[in-house]
Amino acid sequence: MFLRCGLSAALCCGAVQAARAQDPTPSVFPPAAATPADSAAGPTSGRQFANPSVLGMGPSKGLIVRYERLPKFNIASSAQVVGIQNYAGEVDKNARLSIKGYIPAWNRPHLKVIVGLSYEREEFKFNGASRDYELYGNIEDKGLKSTAAQVAIIRPVDAVHWYLARLKGELNGDYNTSTELTRSDYARFSAEAIYGWKRSPNFSWGVGFQYGYTFGRLSLYPAVIYNRTFNSRWGVEALAPARVTLRYNVSPSSILYAGYTVDGYNYIVKLRNTLARKKPDGSPDGSTIPLRTLELRETEVKFRLRWERELFSFLWLGAEAGYRYNYAFDAFDRTNADREKIIDSKFNGAPYASLELFITPPRKLLEKAGVRR
Repeated sequence: MFLRCGLSAALCCGAVQAARAQDPTPSVFPPAAATPADSAAGPTSGRQFANPSVLGMGPSKGLIVRYERLPKFNIASSAQVVGIQNYAGEVDKNARLSIKGYIPAWNRPHLKVIVGLSYEREEFKFNGASRDYELYGNIEDKGLKSTAAQVAIIRPVDAVHWYLARLKGELNGDYNTSTELTRSDYARFSAEAIYGWKRSPNFSWGVGFQYGYTFGRLSLYPAVIYNRTFNSRWGVEALAPARVTLRYNVSPSSILYAGYTVDGYNYIVKLRNTLARKKPDGSPDGSTIPLRTLELRETEVKFRLRWERELFSFLWLGAEAGYRYNYAFDAFDRTNADREKIIDSKFNGAPYASLELFITPPRKLLEKAGVRR
C-alpha cells in the first residue's frame, strides 16, 4: 500500500520519491548533503555523478510526524457470498497518524543507501448501531496498523545514468500485542527498481517497475519518474501512475504543490466473532464455513493542495487539504487460495485535511557543505 521528496541539496530527491509509491503519505528518503563530486552540487573539477533530483525540489526529510482527519461520511457494505448480511452506516471519524524516520546509512558520490522506519495507525469510529456489523466493530476496537522497515539504494553510474532500487517489509493489520505482531500473516513485502537519465540539473526521468499494494492487491506494474523544473518558480514531480504533482516555489522557505496520489493498503483482520458463510449448494459436511481472518484491501485517490513552510532552519511545516475518493474497501476470504471477495464496501467521497512537521538538515550545515537547497 507508498515518496514525494525534496532531498537536501537536490540530491536524490526526485528518485527517492519513487521509493514511496506504496506509502499512504509522501515519503522521503533523505541522503546526507551532496558532495562536491555530485552533479547536483554544481561544477566540479572531478568526475561527476548523476542523480534523480532536480533543482528547486523541497528539503529532505529526516523525521516526519503527520496527522490526517476526515469528517463524517457514509459507508455501505454489500455481501458477495451467501450467509453474510449487507449493511449501511456512517463513519463519524476516520483519522491517520504516521511517524517516519530516514537515515543515510551510506553516502558516497557513486552510492547512496537510505534506511527508513515507520509506524502508521488508521482509526475509525462508526455511528451507533454500525458497530454491530462484525467488520466495522472489529476495525473500530483495534484500528489498522502498519509497522515497516525499508532500504533504498541510489546508484549513480556516470554523469547521465542512475539506478534506484527499494525493498520494503511491513506488518499490516489489526494486531494489538507484540505476540500478534510476529505472526507471519501480517507480513507484506514490496519492491521497485528504476533506471533513469539526468538530462540537466533541471530535468531527470526514469522507467522501471513497482511490485506492491498501491492498487490494493499485490501486483506488478510499470512506473515512470519525471522530475522537471521549468524556471525559478514552476516544476513537476511525478511517479506515474501513482502520483503527479505540480510545484510552485514561492520562496526558498515556502513551496506550494497541487496534484493527485493513488494510495493502496492491505491489512489482515482477525475477527473476534467468527463469520459463518454458507457453502456452495451441494457441498457435504455441513452448511457453513467459519471465517476468522479477512484480508482487507483499501484503495483511494486523493486530489490535493499542499503547502510547505520553513519554521526554523531545521523544522518545516506541511499543511494539506483536498478530496478523497475511495475506490475500494473490500474484505477477502483468507481460507481460499483464490482470495474470494466476501464483502464489497464503499466510502462516500469526503474532504480531508492533514498537518505535518518534519525535520531537515539545517541551512547553515548545507551551505557549509556547498550545497544549494
